[in-house]
Amino acid sequence: MDYAAWQLFVDLTEAGSLSKVALAHGTSQPRISRRLGDLERECGGRLFERTGRGVVPTELGRRIAPRVRAWLASTDELANDVRTSAGTPIGRVRIGSLPSTAHPLVTTLYYRLKRSYPQIHLSVREGQGAQIETWLDEGSVDLAFLYRTSPAPCDGDIYLVKTETYLVGAEGDPVTAGPTIPFVALRGLPLVHFCRPSSWRDRLDELAAERGFALDVALEADSLSLQTQAVADGGLYALLGPYAISAAVRNCRLQSSRIVDPPVTRHIALALSRHGVTTLASRTVMRIAREIATSGASGLPVV
Repeated sequence: MDYAAWQLFVDLTEAGSLSKVALAHGTSQPRISRRLGDLERECGGRLFERTGRGVVPTELGRRIAPRVRAWLASTDELANDVRTSAGTPIGRVRIGSLPSTAHPLVTTLYYRLKRSYPQIHLSVREGQGAQIETWLDEGSVDLAFLYRTSPAPCDGDIYLVKTETYLVGAEGDPVTAGPTIPFVALRGLPLVHFCRPSSWRDRLDELAAERGFALDVALEADSLSLQTQAVADGGLYALLGPYAISAAVRNCRLQSSRIVDPPVTRHIALALSRHGVTTLASRTVMRIAREIATSGASGLPVV
């Protein structure tokens, strides 16, 4: 097994472009193409289909990608174990993060690691819930920070903090003038909401159906900045957690009311890849993340 060749394979599956990978590797596109051709000949089958916009994995490429990522991770860990004699965490840890948890949770994590474990390198990808779940399933990330709605963790998740949900409106809007608002008051309000698939949106739809109405989603947007700007312009409302709101009010004039009757809570969870190997570096990142969350050092709003 040629480590460099299979790392190239993984890079191509994630970038989808020979030219982007060539730039990242500091070489030419024809050289990348030749190396890929050599790898495919060794495999006895095509790993990628060439398209006008780049490359996409074939069925064979998709099937083997999770195992290749796991092998690369275990190989990295073995190399790191050989290089370290004192149990010092070393190596890259790939993290998936929601925009609302990227700062300051991930940035606080970075500075804590930089000070105490400088040989751990973080690689952070930002996305929405369904996309991050796909990265975990594929093994594209080792760990992820995302929201969970179930009361108890499952599938190896670690719950960090619990947050409540707020109805967010433009500054001066009478609907969100009070500190709290009952869930049934959402009836008929035009909402900006996350695109499907979204377990969070499904949960809110269930709560509304239990109370005899359907949420009025006037605009779908996965971008938090787009959601909050649309709300700040007036006429629309969003359902967000305090962490997202605290980041948005730096740029938008907003106000919010906490939803009650019932309160709508979620957990910020630390989830593990289904395929990756739990390395010493990743275990260290998990431990430090839990310490940051439970101590309140990240500014996470704990309920």
